[in-house]
Amino acid sequence: MSNYSQLKDLVLSLESDFEKFYDKQNSAAGTRVRKGMQELKNLAQTIRTEVQNAKNSAAGDAGAAAGAAKAAPAKKAAAPAAAKKAAPAKKK
Repeated sequence: MSNYSQLKDLVLSLESDFEKFYDKQNSAAGTRVRKGMQELKNLAQTIRTEVQNAKNSAAGDAGAAAGAAKAAPAKKAAAPAAAKKAAPAKKK
């Protein structure tokens, strides 16, 4: 949950810079907003990776026992090329 707290803190810390940039047209605040949004993007990617890894490890633990009982699906055989010909195109 610490990443979630960091995410909330980062968004709240950018609030004043957003106001300065959009309401007062302060370009330096715009630079800080862009920097903060980049940090937000990186933090969001970190959180996404953590969630995906947690999901995969939970599914892997549960799926390992169930997956052992299931056989891998058989591959479909390719249809012979000469077996079917395409119908000729109709002329108008």
